[in-house]
Amino acid sequence: MSIKRDILWRIYLAFFLVGIAGAAVLVQAARIQMVEGEHWRSLADSTTLAYVPIDAERGNILSSDGSLLATSLPFFEVRFDINTDALTDEIFNASRKDLAKRMSAFFGDKSATEYENFLIKARQSGQRYLLIRKNVTYPELQIMKTWPIFELGRYKGGFMAIQRNKRVMPFRMLAHRTIGYTRDDIKPVGLEGYFDEELAGVRGKRLMQKISGGAWIPVNDENEISSDNGKDVLTTLDVNMQDVVESALLNAVTKHNADHGTAILMEVSTGKIKAIANVGKTKDSYWENYNYAIGEATEPGSTMKLAAALSLLEDGYISLDDSIDLELGQKDFYDKTMKDSEKHNLRNVTIKHAFEVSSNVAFAKLIDKYYSHQPEKYIEHLNKFGLNELTGVEISGEASPYIKDPSSSHWSGISLPWMAVGYEWRLTALQVLTFYNAIANDGYVVKPYLVDAIQKNGKLVKKFKPEISSRQICSDKSLKQVRAMLEGVILNGTGEHLYSKNYKFAGKTGTSQIVKSGRYEKVYQASFAGFFPAEKPKYSCIVVINSPSNGVFYGGWVAGPVFREIADQVYALDMEIHPSMNEYQKFVADKIPFIKTGFKPDALEVYETLGVKCETETDGLWVGSKRKTNNIELTENTINENLVPNVQGMGLKDAVYLLENYGLQVQVKGKGRVRQQSINPGTAGAKGQTILIELS
Repeated sequence: MSIKRDILWRIYLAFFLVGIAGAAVLVQAARIQMVEGEHWRSLADSTTLAYVPIDAERGNILSSDGSLLATSLPFFEVRFDINTDALTDEIFNASRKDLAKRMSAFFGDKSATEYENFLIKARQSGQRYLLIRKNVTYPELQIMKTWPIFELGRYKGGFMAIQRNKRVMPFRMLAHRTIGYTRDDIKPVGLEGYFDEELAGVRGKRLMQKISGGAWIPVNDENEISSDNGKDVLTTLDVNMQDVVESALLNAVTKHNADHGTAILMEVSTGKIKAIANVGKTKDSYWENYNYAIGEATEPGSTMKLAAALSLLEDGYISLDDSIDLELGQKDFYDKTMKDSEKHNLRNVTIKHAFEVSSNVAFAKLIDKYYSHQPEKYIEHLNKFGLNELTGVEISGEASPYIKDPSSSHWSGISLPWMAVGYEWRLTALQVLTFYNAIANDGYVVKPYLVDAIQKNGKLVKKFKPEISSRQICSDKSLKQVRAMLEGVILNGTGEHLYSKNYKFAGKTGTSQIVKSGRYEKVYQASFAGFFPAEKPKYSCIVVINSPSNGVFYGGWVAGPVFREIADQVYALDMEIHPSMNEYQKFVADKIPFIKTGFKPDALEVYETLGVKCETETDGLWVGSKRKTNNIELTENTINENLVPNVQGMGLKDAVYLLENYGLQVQVKGKGRVRQQSINPGTAGAKGQTILIELS
């Protein structure tokens, strides 16, 4: 028994000692983890070295004139290696107060005493790479580099600046969604996403050290593998036109309390998109929160009566002067009733006028009459017009067009009549505009595009050229007729109130109900598509405004004025679409303008601009003019410094300049040129005397 007890005692003792040892290990592990953990983790971090990828400087996105639409600006994370070996106590103590004062004055969030204590505590605790500030701009960094201790640099003063590039858009909302962005957690958007490979460049590598908190700091630059900076993307966008389009659209959606809207301006012959705006309602205002122009396909409504009319003309089923009964704006097709958007008392009108007033009944009847027994033929026309194809614009997420197939189980007896007026098929705004642009471009489809070139350091890397189809979508005869119909909309139809006396434009209004929860509700989409100048189109444009809710919803009154405002301002910006100088010179030859009196350099500049030959032998600065057969002769208008000048016939600027130089106080009445002056010219008026000049 004694031997058994002896063995058991030894076993118990062994278990006890093992338990004590295990407990000691656990206590020590807990102490290291809880008490000394921060110290050891910091030490581990401070000894972790690795080659870390460094991003290349991302390329710029530029407008057509080189203005920055998106660029990368450097921001810096400033750290202070407060315990670097080179920073002695003598240097630190001599400069810490001044450094703390600079930090307090510059940052404004702590007192100088608080900053001094912050620095002392960090030094005493043995901290390295103390974080001073994040998101420091380059100008701020240059100021910080002049502060005490920091001015000694990295190796003597412990001053470190780690660069981070931040993407910014100088014009903020301008084309915001089209320019787009790239983020790690979501799919790339816009041009930033589509051209990410070109913009991003090639990453480099740098030996870096991991410090407390997970941040990485560069160790040295000796073993760095340099990055290759990204290329620049030169877009087709015109900043001035983009501003015009965006402002006009924003004003309209705000005025009509719409849910969202889009507008696109495109160059007819090339397909270059000069402006593209998307505005959507947010909680408090409107913003470019989605690219509706490219990503949203909806039932286009009456703008697609153009496709119906063109199909009928191509097949020879109608001519513009044929008569059509509008049946007072209402017609039954099976169990559904087709109505014109506005009540009227019209019966028999020409097909051209039916198009101008946008009669749903007229085109539903015509398409049903001629294609109900051969619906595939109508669909073939739509496909030939390119309406079933993606535009291929350089932005991901373009919505696919949808045209109902006669073989589909969803096809019914009312499909054709409703398709004739833009229902039961879906297109994006850009796809509709591409069709209208083909009409403006003599029947040739042009691919819309947003990027003109890729550049590197100002040198061309790749040039993008217009892509134009080799075949017309219709005959010249049909083309001429539909263009006349589109012009008629502005002269005699739903766009009559949009008429401009300065230039002609052509287009079509559209008003369609929107499907919500599987049914059509009294919610509308207003649109207007067209081109200008009508006789020689340079620009095509579309405006689509979704869910206007202030009582006005017709395309001609909601979207039409936006089109007109855009066209007006673009017409003013682009001198190339104004009548040619040959026409001006012809006018000048018929009626040469002349001045009564004025400043000679100004007169010479005006006549040179107008192409009018001008003769002069006088050296005087003030001249009158005589009209001859084919030119103008400038004659001297003598100004005597001691007598009141004769300013009759002058413009206001010249008249005020001369009279005030003489010493008179000038009062002005009227507008135009000086017709009369209250003090007779050639007299000795008193200095400071008031003179009234009347203009007319």
